[in-house]
Amino acid sequence: MSAVRLDLPIEGMTCASCAARVEKKLNKLEGVAATVNYATETATVQYDPEQAEPEALAKAVESAGYHAVLQAEGEVAAQPARDPVRELRVRLVVSAALTLPVLLLAMVSPLQFDYWQWLSLQLATPVVFWGGWPFHRAALVNLRHGAATMDTLISLGTLAAWGWSVVALFFLDAGLPGMRMKFDLSFGAGGASGEIYLEVAAIVTVLILVGRFLEARAKGRAGEAIKSLLELGAKEARVLRDGQELLVPIDDLRVDDRFVVRPGEKIATDGVVEEGESALDQSMLTGESVPVEVQPGSEVAGATINTYGRLVVRATKVGAETALAQIGRLVTEAQAGKAPVQRLADRVSAIFVPIVIAVAVLTLGFWLGASATPEFAFAAAVAVLIIACPCALGLATPTALMVGTGRGAQLGILIKGPEILEQTRRIGTIVLDKTGTVTEGRMELVDVAPVNGATRADILRLAGAVEAASEHPIAQAVAVTARNEVGALPAVSGFRNVPGIGVLGVVDGHEIEVARRDGAITVSWDGTPRATLTVRDTVKESSPEAVRQLKGLGLTPVLLTGDDEVTAQRVADEVGIERVLAEVLPQEKEAEIRRLQDAGEVVAMVGDGVNDAPALARADLGIAIGTGTDVAIEASDLTLVSGDLRGAADAIRLARRTLRTIKGNLFWAFAYNVAAIPLAVAGYLNPIVAAAAMAFSSVFVVTNSLRLRRFHSTREAR
Repeated sequence: MSAVRLDLPIEGMTCASCAARVEKKLNKLEGVAATVNYATETATVQYDPEQAEPEALAKAVESAGYHAVLQAEGEVAAQPARDPVRELRVRLVVSAALTLPVLLLAMVSPLQFDYWQWLSLQLATPVVFWGGWPFHRAALVNLRHGAATMDTLISLGTLAAWGWSVVALFFLDAGLPGMRMKFDLSFGAGGASGEIYLEVAAIVTVLILVGRFLEARAKGRAGEAIKSLLELGAKEARVLRDGQELLVPIDDLRVDDRFVVRPGEKIATDGVVEEGESALDQSMLTGESVPVEVQPGSEVAGATINTYGRLVVRATKVGAETALAQIGRLVTEAQAGKAPVQRLADRVSAIFVPIVIAVAVLTLGFWLGASATPEFAFAAAVAVLIIACPCALGLATPTALMVGTGRGAQLGILIKGPEILEQTRRIGTIVLDKTGTVTEGRMELVDVAPVNGATRADILRLAGAVEAASEHPIAQAVAVTARNEVGALPAVSGFRNVPGIGVLGVVDGHEIEVARRDGAITVSWDGTPRATLTVRDTVKESSPEAVRQLKGLGLTPVLLTGDDEVTAQRVADEVGIERVLAEVLPQEKEAEIRRLQDAGEVVAMVGDGVNDAPALARADLGIAIGTGTDVAIEASDLTLVSGDLRGAADAIRLARRTLRTIKGNLFWAFAYNVAAIPLAVAGYLNPIVAAAAMAFSSVFVVTNSLRLRRFHSTREAR
């Protein structure tokens, strides 16, 4: 029996290591091959129904400490009862409001009135326990399953700072009426009996909530790609029944129904033309700008636009079988096939946390065994925990990402998250979709070749007048150029559109014919050929320079297009690309990316059309031109808002620099812990000094991240 594919939504994952743990549990089952995507919070499972069943899959997920949502076949995933973005926003706002006075009271001595420390305790406690509850809850789950992640570090650090403060307030000298906080850098653990560190616990919680909120908001938009894709389709169809046009919802359309498509309307579903002639704008579906002529017998795809003429189409595919729906499935499958990226901080914390806990316990035991006072021993152990507080580790990624993405937004570059940064370092091949990416994506008259004594002005004036009466995109390109060069166009009479040939009309007493045959546009009047017109999609002015910059980054550009080999090679030669993949059907683009990957290449893809979305999702790095469709943008990892291809080189340089900054932050944050923990163990650091050192490491991380603001685009330098 063949394997069954199941998409299993997973609830409760908080980091990439969670996804790895769920994936490991699922793959231990007989007859199961699973990939868990942390970004989409979904497990894509291929299983043998004779060896496994959905309930067993769900049970395996539960055994890892998470929750799997089983759905009936064909059922759409229900919307979660709670909005995680809204919940985090509320926690962040409330926690930040409570933390501000705690910080001011701790750092500004004149504000420290009698019993101010007890007010700080009341303000900080809900921040630590309610604001930080997502971290504590995840840490408990990890603990039950013998694992440690960033949540464990966050929970451990904040609870240690809060717990020491409570001990100092209730059992030491910190709770006395005259207690004042001093910024004391004296060494020795025993010097901290009158100090509290509530501001440390509260601030760490708030800063980590900021990062989690930004992450949740970005993940919440991941599912919008499929929604945007499906919304491209027509909502209603004009079905012919008993000789009458009946407007019905698209869901009521059935195979073999005949429906009418008027000029400017979308084709309701895939079908075959039975009556009428026209040209279809397929750019939203295929990405190619040149309209395709259709006539009786021609196959048409849903969501394409009828530019002129009335068509009667017989439906051949509806619902999930249409080309639009198939592209949607390709996007989903390509996204699910991406292996989750293991975050560096989680890799570090998985080893670091157990070691820190063990070191703190050993420190406490050592000093008690060495006849030190209990206060000294406990303070030394707490210093170990506080010096290991993950503030800098937690800030390493979000601060660099915030600054990098903020600078990118100023330059028209949108970086969606830290998961894609690693890919910018690894890619060696960059595939460029032609239409709308390398070229302008719209038709333009680029050459007029007069014959038989005709002048350019006469050709444009007479041919432009006839073409202006047509709705065809090529005709409009000729008419626009004619108006720009010769001004107002004369009136046309006797206008006729001849399917498969072109247009006819009388202008200033001349019989004008503009014909489109064998890829060439010819202009004749009074029965004599007068000119040949060349209309094509032109290369963007910035594309040659963009290709040079991409090569300068060590990348090999590849041109990908559905156009013929001659057209594709012309564009490639014009911009300096050596490798060309031409005559690639829309549904084959994703397969071309996969073939390159199977050959060992790490591939980036730049595109703008709906048909590019599966390829963008399949690529190791997807880059969408912002002037394209929403679905292409949502399926990509990077988006160029300006539509300037040079932004692709800028985006890769910025992403690589952001990745280097994150790695540098993580290295120094961890190195600080490695260097400081021995001092805390030896009793040379009291908790306030440890907190100050921790704060310094955070300042360093933030300052290092702010250097990304100095990143400059090559476009700015011009």
